[in-house]
Amino acid sequence: MATPFCLPPKSTQLTLCFPSKPNFLPPINPIKYPNLHYHDRKISISRIPLPSLPSSFRNGSNTPPETDCPVPLDQQPINEFQNLSNSFPFSWASGDFVEYCSRLAVTGASFALFIGLPVAWFGAVGADSDPLRRILAAVSSGIFVVTLAVVRMYLGWAYVGNRLLSATVEYEETGWYDGQIWVKTAEVLARDRLLGSFSVKPVLSRLKYTLVTLAASLFVCAFLLINIEGSQKDFNILSKGGGGRAVPGVYNDESARSFEPDAFCGEPNLL
Repeated sequence: MATPFCLPPKSTQLTLCFPSKPNFLPPINPIKYPNLHYHDRKISISRIPLPSLPSSFRNGSNTPPETDCPVPLDQQPINEFQNLSNSFPFSWASGDFVEYCSRLAVTGASFALFIGLPVAWFGAVGADSDPLRRILAAVSSGIFVVTLAVVRMYLGWAYVGNRLLSATVEYEETGWYDGQIWVKTAEVLARDRLLGSFSVKPVLSRLKYTLVTLAASLFVCAFLLINIEGSQKDFNILSKGGGGRAVPGVYNDESARSFEPDAFCGEPNLL
């Protein structure tokens, strides 16, 4: 007689699924969220510092992320340096030397030709002066304008250079009445001093030599103007003195006799 097939009791099922024998193997804990661990490893690899480029420039910002800099962005020395390098006319001094000299020459020549020469020809110098004197006056005006422009560039570059080379940064949070001082970190100080030594100091040296050259040119123009004016006065005195005409500042008997004949009554006429 066939025995009918029956399901084992519930207690038997529990015995088969969970054996009563103890399991001596250590449990294996699965790694939760493997994607997060992968991303963590990826982020840690991307933060390895590169030896050829500072971390502040790799991150696309001028302020290193590892330093808490309270200075506003527009008052940080490195941002001031970048703004000055791209502004007019301060960018002339940091560019090519030939282009720098040509721009200064064009500026001085344009001012002397369109402003200085008309004023010298019809204005201050006078219409009866020597043409050479007029031209020298126009050239002097052009050199003077270029000198003012170079002085302005020198003051701007000197200010930024001092802030880069200094170990502290003076800044204003909201206005002039709440000035603060921030001490640079070692990384920021090394970066700023490297930039100031190799980028700002050569510009300042170029501007100094330019100022010396312009000052010597102004001195030469002034010396020539004084000599031309003195020689012209001497020539006028010699040419007008023998003709019996009155010369301002010079006494002459003949001119005095012509203006006051009563004062010379009874005196022989001097020929």
